[in-house]
Amino acid sequence: MHNEHVYIGLGSNQGESVQTLNAAFEAMDALPETRLLKQSSLYASAPMGPQNQPDFVNAVALLETGLAPLDLLKQLQAIEQQHGRVRKAERWGPRTLDLDILLFGNQQIHSQTLMVPHIGLAEREFVLVPLFEIAASMIMPDGKPLAAWVAKCSLDGLRRLRPSNQR
Repeated sequence: MHNEHVYIGLGSNQGESVQTLNAAFEAMDALPETRLLKQSSLYASAPMGPQNQPDFVNAVALLETGLAPLDLLKQLQAIEQQHGRVRKAERWGPRTLDLDILLFGNQQIHSQTLMVPHIGLAEREFVLVPLFEIAASMIMPDGKPLAAWVAKCSLDGLRRLRPSNQR
């Protein structure tokens, strides 16, 4: 099986979010048949859902993996659990760590457990801006450049935390 380039969205708003995201980058780099190629800066953003929770810290990682999509998903869920992620019914609620497969090569995946490209990608500036930082020339699944998607986003409330330590 050949390796695919996979973009992962990271988010956290519980505990030490910056350290959690940095630990998640390392954990993804240590996955079988997988390496971390790029990581964006960290960005703070207001929560999407209930506002009575801390701001989120978000980032995007580019992985190269030989794992199949569902195998990678299981590995990412294991990393979430290692960081205390509890899956509750509350949508958009607070979480210690959220790892979402945004894009998996050029694949379109529609299963009960995984939707790729990630649903809602186009409206989420906290995903598109860090994605643009590490993949500025990307063409999105609709054939438009990522830059056009970013241009449509409201960037209110999105703050870059510190320069990234690009590899």
